[in-house]
Amino acid sequence: MFKKKKQQEDKDTQSASMSPASAGAAGKKGGFWKRNWKKIVAAGCVVVVAGAILIPRNKASKTAASVSYIETAPEMRSITNVFSDSGTITAANTYEVKALVRGKVLTSNFEEGDVVQAGDVLYTIDSSDAANSVERAQLSLNQAQRNYEDAVNAQYVRTDIGGTVVSIKAAPGDAVSAGQEVAVIRDDATVLLTLNFPAADAAGFSAGQSAQVTLDGTYETVSGTVRSVSGSDTLSSGNLLVRSVVIAVPNNGSLTSAQAATASVNGVGALGSARFTYQKEQTLTASASGTVAALCVQENTTVGSGTAILQLTSDSLTRQVETASDNLRSAELSLEDAQNTMDNYTITAPISGTIIQKNIQAGETVGSDSSTTTSPMCIIHDLSYLELTLNVDELQILSIQEGQEVSITADAVQNKKFDGVVTNVSSAGTTTAGTTTYPVTIRIDNFGELLPGMNATAEIVVASVENALSIPNAAVVRGNYVLVTADSPSAANAAEEMTAPDGYVYVKVETGVSDNDYIQVTSGLQAEDTVAYDASAMAAGGSDGMAIMVAGPGGGPV
Repeated sequence: MFKKKKQQEDKDTQSASMSPASAGAAGKKGGFWKRNWKKIVAAGCVVVVAGAILIPRNKASKTAASVSYIETAPEMRSITNVFSDSGTITAANTYEVKALVRGKVLTSNFEEGDVVQAGDVLYTIDSSDAANSVERAQLSLNQAQRNYEDAVNAQYVRTDIGGTVVSIKAAPGDAVSAGQEVAVIRDDATVLLTLNFPAADAAGFSAGQSAQVTLDGTYETVSGTVRSVSGSDTLSSGNLLVRSVVIAVPNNGSLTSAQAATASVNGVGALGSARFTYQKEQTLTASASGTVAALCVQENTTVGSGTAILQLTSDSLTRQVETASDNLRSAELSLEDAQNTMDNYTITAPISGTIIQKNIQAGETVGSDSSTTTSPMCIIHDLSYLELTLNVDELQILSIQEGQEVSITADAVQNKKFDGVVTNVSSAGTTTAGTTTYPVTIRIDNFGELLPGMNATAEIVVASVENALSIPNAAVVRGNYVLVTADSPSAANAAEEMTAPDGYVYVKVETGVSDNDYIQVTSGLQAEDTVAYDASAMAAGGSDGMAIMVAGPGGGPV
């Protein structure tokens, strides 16, 4: 509650209280005044000027100053500090779909307003040229793969047949030259016996027919099978027409190429005997010069076709493998690039959302000579929620925190409020004209009629207090001092360093939450105090208190 206090500024004029004796004395001097008034006035002016110069400036101000004050008592009230700012509403996410390749649009099976899911096909573009590029890249990769395998195989001596490793003619650490014999592989599971039979009889033989083989020396008989019969007759040394018949004999391990034998087929005996030959035998040679790095198998080992017998090493072989490996990787990357480019001809939705703009229709050509375009084919808004971004001043940013609730209004949606929450307080400030602001993001889940692009105002309760001892904001002067009447209880704690008007003293206070009009006082004042403050500093729409004029040596607030 405000009250009015009046303080006398000047003494009553002397003429209002002059006695008769004084009046008589003045009358006697009247003639002197009339004769010398010009000199007296001039001398008075000199005295006034001298006084103005000699009297200290601060004392003169104390006697001349006149300040209007409002008095009020602290009161208990609830105070809420609300931060308010405006911004533009945006979609949760916005994506502009652009073509990365050039071509004719074949399909575009959607329209504005359609809701799409991430991965849905939006456009297909003619990709015939890209398909050819993929095929060429695949061919290059196949060739690079073969070259790499050849380079790796060049380090190894491999057998082309399956059989037994009869001998290895090199040891680890040995130097070998290209073409040098290094191993012998023999397939002796079956031995062959090639004999001449009378042509007339042999013409009736057929492959697979049984044969009786008789070993020379032991006359032991074993079974065999006709493998082949020559198709033409030849003249033997005895001037007989003969045909050559090859007989395969399973080897139990005892038959070698040193053993000779004869045979009969269908009761017809061969014209002589012959030595057995091995079904397959290969003498391996080094394909390149180098040093034997390792033996891959041991002698008398049974191996299959393609088995590595020994490994060679040399600088040349190593470089060949490295070069082939690099070429293979390059071909793989080229194929990946071609396939990725191929994928660009099918354009899918990058996010789930609503098509708000469609700029390209089927039949149109997109892209440019550089296979890019800056014009979006369509625009998608993710409207699962909306966002509002505020640029908060550096003096207020510390009062904004993630998780704070926000009340939102928009001019476009009258008489409605929407709830939001602070989701991000960025530390990346922007300085303009000496003022730094920080972006604060607010999420709006239940946005109702709000749309992206609308301007909205956000209010955030940054602090509040209930039943707090409060005074007007204008009552707190620089340094957290408050002017109170000298008869206030808190005047006992007057700040001696502060000069106050007559009848008042300054006290130091501690403050808390404030709003546009009032501020909480946490210490330094009591409810029984009377607070005064400069009327010119009273907030707009302030109180119903009455201003008073206070003059004297005390001066105004610091």
